[in-house]
Amino acid sequence: MEVKNKLYKQQGIHVITALFTVEQGVTKVLLIKRKNKPFEGDWVLTGGALYNNEDLEDGALRELKEKTGITGVEIKQFKAFGKVHRSPVMRMVAIGFIGIIDSKRVNVLRETKNTSNADWFPIDKIPPLGYDHEEILHDALIELQKQIVKSNILKSLFPDGVTMPELQKTYEAILGKKFDRRNFRKKILSLNLIEDTNKSDRFEGNKPAKVYEFKKKIEHKDIF
Repeated sequence: MEVKNKLYKQQGIHVITALFTVEQGVTKVLLIKRKNKPFEGDWVLTGGALYNNEDLEDGALRELKEKTGITGVEIKQFKAFGKVHRSPVMRMVAIGFIGIIDSKRVNVLRETKNTSNADWFPIDKIPPLGYDHEEILHDALIELQKQIVKSNILKSLFPDGVTMPELQKTYEAILGKKFDRRNFRKKILSLNLIEDTNKSDRFEGNKPAKVYEFKKKIEHKDIF
């Protein structure tokens, strides 16, 4: 590497997080509205430029905290986005992360130094996004669909446990498909992903159902 080569200069890294939730069977993503140029006034995914003294995930979590107030989130890196002109300021490579949380357990800052608004948007009602964030969101949703069928990523959405009807509705919302109730229950229990908490709860006013929780450590396995 020739450090003085001008082709190495004026480059940076964006760390972008697509943070999802599921509310009443609707999959949503958190968006923020920019205050500053470029793309002033546009909605975007949460993120910003990485400092040169921090790791990728640390930078993504810092940006999430600074621009939404959210902390304590588990995120997963999934892809890099490196089109030469994706930022009009300088060459910026974006590193994408995904996460999922219970939106009722967090208070989102509606305005910060660099943002004028923040809100949860259903994935089928996304406004035009700045930068290449429509592409990043598209790929992030695909990654989320992959993760929920091979990992315990949904434990962040249900830290206090989940009933089987609620879990089924969540899978259906994210994957965009319907499952037979008995087959879904049989499949989930056979994979040893969750365990009975010996508690019960009502979901959408129905009779009490068993509450399960995701196991802390599981092997990646295909669920559907």
